[in-house]
Amino acid sequence: MVSDVLFRLSSGIALLGWVLLLSFHKTLWISKVLVGTIVTFLALLYTWLVASNLGAFQSDSFNSLDNVASLFRSREALLAGWVHYLAFDLLTGIYIVTEARKIGIGFWPLLPCLFFTFMFGPFGFLLYLVLRWYQTRTYFAETE
Repeated sequence: MVSDVLFRLSSGIALLGWVLLLSFHKTLWISKVLVGTIVTFLALLYTWLVASNLGAFQSDSFNSLDNVASLFRSREALLAGWVHYLAFDLLTGIYIVTEARKIGIGFWPLLPCLFFTFMFGPFGFLLYLVLRWYQTRTYFAETE
């Protein structure tokens, strides 16, 4: 019951983050606000879920695909994995919008990248890398 409530709450909050990111993509403050609130909330929830289920983890929990799969038999561990995806996909979307603004990529070409980041995480990011390379002819991200 609690897991279902936390699933709906975290999913709704992450969706709100995406809506805010899309709505205020031109502003300089949206990234700070989203990281400081929604991503932080998701990180705290994830940390709490993992910490309260440490008994499910063993020293070999991550050394094979079967052992990782067995971790997700627990609803709480599955929820923690879901929250992990929500947090990092939103953080990736924030990065895409922020970097694209800095290097002059328009918003409309970003929409497919953001949609696929929202739905399929790394595939959307890969799409953005291709778009960035096509627009700028540079592969590596500017870090300054």
